[in-house]
Amino acid sequence: MALNGVMPSLSTSDKPLVSDEEMRQAVRTLLLGLGENPDREGLQDTPKRVVKALKFLTSGYHQSLDELLNGAVFTEDANEMVLVRDIDIFSSCEHHILPILGRAHVAYIPNGKVIGLSKIARICEMYGRRLQVQERLTAQIADALTELLKPQGVAVVVEATHLCMVMRGVQKPGSWTVTSAVRGVFAEDARTRQEFMDLVRHNPRFN
Repeated sequence: MALNGVMPSLSTSDKPLVSDEEMRQAVRTLLLGLGENPDREGLQDTPKRVVKALKFLTSGYHQSLDELLNGAVFTEDANEMVLVRDIDIFSSCEHHILPILGRAHVAYIPNGKVIGLSKIARICEMYGRRLQVQERLTAQIADALTELLKPQGVAVVVEATHLCMVMRGVQKPGSWTVTSAVRGVFAEDARTRQEFMDLVRHNPRFN
């Protein structure tokens, strides 16, 4: 199932469209285009390292919610807000493939089902380890929990700094982007939404 118009995760059995060697050659071409000598000592292994790093940073494409959960959804007679805040987010901007660094705050109100708390962080990690825009990442986390638990509501806030703004372009260090996605009772009930916002409100910082 595609969430927010994005194709589902790739299976680990799916054959890559290009080989690792082709990817390494592409990095070598980039180094040449930048005026560097890819054969000098410090750069000889750079294509291999770059490919390995990029594959790790986008490993979320090869994960699925079913594999990630591993059965950690439980029947529970609970109907109060569950909140996990300050989940570290490390993602990559799809426009420049530069880091997005920040934190996610995720809450839901159960409707007969609860999820292992660590799985909430893993859902954030899975979607973070893809080429992203922050708006989509926020919505994907909310939609995944909605799909998995059918809860009364879900709320997600992501606060992040984008190095494509800090290191290039407008070059504005210290700028933070805040996005939110609310589903169910959080969208319908202003008091419930405000309770969540009050619980996560703080000055965004990354350390």
